[in-house]
Amino acid sequence: MKKMKARQAFATLLAILSFASVSALAQDRQAPGCNRVWRIHDMERPRPPVVDPGTAGMTIQPAKPPSDAVVLFDGKDLSQWQSVKGGPARWKVEDGAMVVVRGAGDIRSLRAFGDCQIHIEWATPNPPKGSGQGRGNSGVYVMGLYEVQVLDSYKNDTYPDGQAAAIYGQYPPLVNACRPPGEWQSYDIIFHRPRFGRDGELLKPARITVLQNGVLVQDNVTIKGPTDWMHVRPYRKHLDKLPLVLQDHGNPVRYRNIWVRELPDPDQPWCGLRPEIYLGPEVLKRYAGWYGNLLVLLQDDHLAARLSKSVVTPIFPENRRLFFSKTVGVELEFKLND
Repeated sequence: MKKMKARQAFATLLAILSFASVSALAQDRQAPGCNRVWRIHDMERPRPPVVDPGTAGMTIQPAKPPSDAVVLFDGKDLSQWQSVKGGPARWKVEDGAMVVVRGAGDIRSLRAFGDCQIHIEWATPNPPKGSGQGRGNSGVYVMGLYEVQVLDSYKNDTYPDGQAAAIYGQYPPLVNACRPPGEWQSYDIIFHRPRFGRDGELLKPARITVLQNGVLVQDNVTIKGPTDWMHVRPYRKHLDKLPLVLQDHGNPVRYRNIWVRELPDPDQPWCGLRPEIYLGPEVLKRYAGWYGNLLVLLQDDHLAARLSKSVVTPIFPENRRLFFSKTVGVELEFKLND
């Protein structure tokens, strides 16, 4: 009798242990990587669920932008863009869209932005060519540093943190809301720039929210640093406003209806929403020098005006002639020559 009880107890213990291991295995299979730190571009990472985005925002013609928006492309020309290497943008315009020209290089907006709302519509080639990262690849770089991936992710597998609407190399989208190749899609992006201290230390990282085709795909995530392939670059102090960059990845991706709404900057309330363009150090160094008793200096990526022995203020271009200070009530107008 005692042996029978012992055997029954042993059998019960085995059953409990077996149930526990099956249960743990089931949990592991049902919720893979809940607490796992994934490697960048890990192909084993679970794929975001696929959802049909419905018909929100689907129009034959681009919708009219808000009245306070800065229109960067209205389907007519590339006058608001230039090559990131300087000079005119060498993409083409056809049928109301700008089209990536392979080998022409990335392009950047003339206007620079910090905190902002961005609307941009895009379409990947149809019929599709290639697979993975080689199919309909481009990118929207906010401030030229933080990429929202553009890719044909309709029935096209790749690493999740590199598919359409991913914050490249950092966050896969919550869902895959892609439309088929050739159809127009939209990104609506809310972006808050990083904040830096006077000595360049990071005070607050950038944050971003993205809707693709009206579907929330990035929910106010904290950007870990400038995006890059296979690694995350550390933050380095940069200007409060930088241009939007669109990527030439070799595929003829189309863009249309690009506009930006600048958001009030709580750190610089005295500036309001004053326009600002980006010129780059190579252009800015031509402004440096003495103007009577006024000295204009090139300091890294911006100019500064020495107003007196003790007062030096950074100045920023509203256009190629007019520069202004964000800290004191000073404007400088330059007379340009060849």
